[in-house]
Amino acid sequence: MPSSRNCPTARRFGRRALLSFSLALLAACSDSPTVANPLPSATGTAPKPVTTFAPMTADGTELPTETFAEWQARFREQALRAHIRPEVFDQAFNGVSPDPAVIAADRSQPEFSRPVWEYLDSAISPTRVRRGQGLLAQYGDVLAQLEQRYGVDRQALVAVWGMESSFGQIQGDKSVIRSLATLAYEGRRPAFAQDQLVAALQILQNGDITPERMIGSWAGAMGQTQFIPTTYNSHAVDFDGDGRRDIWGSAPDALASTANYLAASGWQKGQPWGFEVQLASGFDYAQADASLRKPVSQWLAEGVRLPPGASLPAGSGNLQAALLLPAGYRGPAFLILDNFRVVLKYNNSSSYALAVSLLAQRFKGGGYVVGTWPRDDLPLSRSERIELQTLLTANSHDAGNPDGIIGANTRKAIRAAQQARGWPADGYPTHQLLQSLRGQ
Repeated sequence: MPSSRNCPTARRFGRRALLSFSLALLAACSDSPTVANPLPSATGTAPKPVTTFAPMTADGTELPTETFAEWQARFREQALRAHIRPEVFDQAFNGVSPDPAVIAADRSQPEFSRPVWEYLDSAISPTRVRRGQGLLAQYGDVLAQLEQRYGVDRQALVAVWGMESSFGQIQGDKSVIRSLATLAYEGRRPAFAQDQLVAALQILQNGDITPERMIGSWAGAMGQTQFIPTTYNSHAVDFDGDGRRDIWGSAPDALASTANYLAASGWQKGQPWGFEVQLASGFDYAQADASLRKPVSQWLAEGVRLPPGASLPAGSGNLQAALLLPAGYRGPAFLILDNFRVVLKYNNSSSYALAVSLLAQRFKGGGYVVGTWPRDDLPLSRSERIELQTLLTANSHDAGNPDGIIGANTRKAIRAAQQARGWPADGYPTHQLLQSLRGQ
């Protein structure tokens, strides 16, 4: 699911809108699951954004100062300067008009998000596990070739496939051209949408797909792997040899494209993504910081323990690891390694990366979490997260822009506030901390 910040998809971004493409997908690198970001942009010439000076809506979005037809005429000129052939543009835009549903989705900001344990319950359902196991057998020859060519483990490929589109079953049902044209005309990020629209036209011009078959999410994520167009241009692969990079209808092409992206992001074949650990009483939870990485052997020497009966994954002792507490100090703990960080490049959500990693293990009979999730914990709503950020900053703990996204700055501020209170400084936003700050 590469997406708009540094992930490859707009993540189900019909089902998972681009992380950075919409606040509907809430937090990158947060414990709240999001549905996806784009891969690095493809190289090539893209038109400069159409600049307009427009009145603003209540949510700060500029209203168009021209009709859609006027915008389309101006964008056509720029697309042609970017070497899109006139007939390709005209065929793609034949009958296209703005889609109100796309604008509604772009401007939506869900008040509530699912806690990580509910997300994992759905992501690693018995049905999905059984379906993935069957596909591992069905595409065994293809997956073996992909492992040899790209060095990406087959279980990880199938896990991403399952998370992105339920193994090709849920790819979105919107015209990518119409959705991106709508967002370029009146969305919150017109320049980004315009770049994606040019890339989509390049895909059509290359002959990989026809306009009527180029479907995807409202945010422009496409196919079984939910690539946005720039990600497609830089990483999509024709693996079945039919001359087209068909991530919509060809499972081999979709799997190979995912393998190509993960390999380019640094995947290490055969290395574990990480493993569950247990923390001793009195542990310094402030060390649960993605930027703090130490060799696994050092973590173990400092008192981090394996669950009873567990053994250290082969060859992992000297690998660099960070400590992840996806539900705070009350929940399970994990040491995460480089391959986990690679999955984050596909979708910058720790919940997503954990789901992919555990699902891949579940295909082989593992991937069960020993620790207990704090299911009595009610996650903060978006408005409460904004209030928390505002109060943290007001109390000299700079949380950055109060946008409801629990990123690195907010976690640092939360840790500082927790330490000031003598609480476990896990950086996890809670109602207890919010209530304490309200009382100051």
